Amino acid sequence: MSDWSFSDLKIWDEKICTIADSYGLDWHPVNYEVCDYYEMIGHMSYFGMPSHYQHWSYGKSFERTHQMYNAGIEGLPYELIINSNPAIAYLMRQNHLYLQIMIMAHCVGHSDFFKNNRMFRNTMPDSIVSKFRNSRQRIQSYTENPNIGLERVEKFIDILHTIKFQTERNEKKRKTRKEIKSDLIEKINNDSSGKYDNIDINAHILEPDYDLLGFLLDYAKHLEDWQLDLIEVIRDESQYLIPQIRTKILNEGWASFIHYKIFHELDLPQGLHIPCLKSHNQVIRPHVGNINPYHLGFYLFKKIEEEKGFEECLFIREIHDDEAALRMYLDDKDCLELNLFSYSEKKKSHTIDEISDDDGWKKVKNDLIKGTGLNSIPVVCVADISKSGNLILQHDHDGRDLQLEYAEQVVEGMSELWPHQVKFFTIIEDEPWEI
Repeated sequence: MSDWSFSDLKIWDEKICTIADSYGLDWHPVNYEVCDYYEMIGHMSYFGMPSHYQHWSYGKSFERTHQMYNAGIEGLPYELIINSNPAIAYLMRQNHLYLQIMIMAHCVGHSDFFKNNRMFRNTMPDSIVSKFRNSRQRIQSYTENPNIGLERVEKFIDILHTIKFQTERNEKKRKTRKEIKSDLIEKINNDSSGKYDNIDINAHILEPDYDLLGFLLDYAKHLEDWQLDLIEVIRDESQYLIPQIRTKILNEGWASFIHYKIFHELDLPQGLHIPCLKSHNQVIRPHVGNINPYHLGFYLFKKIEEEKGFEECLFIREIHDDEAALRMYLDDKDCLELNLFSYSEKKKSHTIDEISDDDGWKKVKNDLIKGTGLNSIPVVCVADISKSGNLILQHDHDGRDLQLEYAEQVVEGMSELWPHQVKFFTIIEDEPWEI
């Protein structure tokens, strides 16, 4: 039986918002929904979005999490919040009051981050829930259409899921071919170095196109309307999620930093304050062998507040993603204090390559940055379309060789979507490879 009532939650939420307002936070109002553990697993499977389209992969995720939870192998997150206006947050009915208080303060931090961080400026929080609902309804109509059907829809979504993050990563508006050509002509006319002398302004691809899904929408005219619509749905969803992936450390760190500051000012009775502090310490504890984003993000904001003040923290939560913040604020002392190290996988074991000493901390920091956000997902672009219609894909090699399994996955996916041959070029062990 719960040790709280809805009136209790309302009282504490009002106190939380008053304190958050005193810190100068500016957040979308948060609507809280109470659910049991089973419903929470369902929300997790669809990353919390109401009326998300159905697909077997989400059902598989639900069953896996459900089995792991029942076996005691895996727990559930304390909170789940959606970047929307108003924000939607889920509270588990089984949580004690002290935990609900901490979660609500945490959610205010998240909503403030969503609203203010520049990475989220194109995520359309005012309309995103209805947009997902409309997408689900259209996809449902395709599955019910006897000329299309569930099998074709699910197979097509399977293909799109293999390349769903091969889209624009940096909030840039996609240019039309006409705009690209106009910009290129201007560069040619203003160039005196000869850099653009051999540019063919009538080529199919005038500059590398890193938005494979956007490219398909522009060029794959052989696809049916419902297929193009599905590409747009998956692309829109990916671009909605990418800012969250790029800011995982800062977002969770900011929410943890804010809930910590708030619950210390709530004048909680001892019976609530001590369990709240204990839960906070569990959330931000370091993990052995990998990075806990709550821990690293909280550490960074605490450090920055101590060194430069809270105003600097507000500034960082507004302009940076994880990569930029780590490059700017993580130094040798932090790497040593956090006990960071880099390692590599061997055939039967892991080997520590560098530790955070005077010689190794820069590589440790660089390896950490390479693993944050979307940096772990290879960057692939459309380099050209040959005269015979073959699609030429190029991997941006950053010093890390591409896993052939991933390259083959991309080639297979694009081959299903492109009417001609797909060629993929990369570098493996310093040698050019064609897949």
